[in-house]
Amino acid sequence: MTTATTTCRRRVEGFGEVLIRPVEPARDVDVIHDWVTRERSRFWGMREASRERVREIYEYLDSLATYHAYLVHRDGRPAALFQTYEPAADPVGECYDVRPGDFGVHLLIGPPDGGVEPGFTGALLDAFLAFVLADPARLRIVAEPDARNDRAVARLVRAGFVPGPQIDLPEKRAQLLFLDRSVFLDRVAAEG
Repeated sequence: MTTATTTCRRRVEGFGEVLIRPVEPARDVDVIHDWVTRERSRFWGMREASRERVREIYEYLDSLATYHAYLVHRDGRPAALFQTYEPAADPVGECYDVRPGDFGVHLLIGPPDGGVEPGFTGALLDAFLAFVLADPARLRIVAEPDARNDRAVARLVRAGFVPGPQIDLPEKRAQLLFLDRSVFLDRVAAEG
C-alpha cells in the first residue's frame, strides 16, 4: 500500500480544531458511504454504490502512489472527504496542458452538525488548501467538478480558483478550475 501518512492538526480561529488524516478504508467506510450515497452528493457518482463497493474503491485508491484520500474532522467529528491526485497520471491530464507543480483535488463536504452553518465549507476548504500547499513543489491546484455543479464551481471561485475550459472526462463533463499558490497565500495573508 502507498497510503498517505501525513496528518495535519490545526486550530482555525472561530471554527475549531481541524484534523486532516489519511482515509483508512475499512475504518471510514460507514461515514464515506453515508455521504457519497446522499442526493446532495450526486455529482460524486456513487449514489448507488454499496458499502462494500465504496470500501473496494477506497482500498484501490489507497494502493495508488499518485492518489490520496483524506478524512477531515472538525472538533473530532468527520466533516469532509478530500482527495488529491497528480494530474499527469489521471485522465484529466489528457485534457489540458499539465504544468510542473500542478496538483489535483476533489472535495466532498459532509453535512455540518445541525444543518446549514455559514462559513463551514470555506473554513474546511481553506484548511485543506493550506495542507496541500504546505509542499512548496505544489504551484497550482487543479479542480474539475461536474460542470452542472454550480454550487461547487461558485465555491471554488470564491476561494480564488479561476475557471478554465470545460472538458469531457469518461464519467462527466467537467469544469476545470485553477488556483495559483501565490493567489491563495496572498489571500490568506490579507485575511490573517
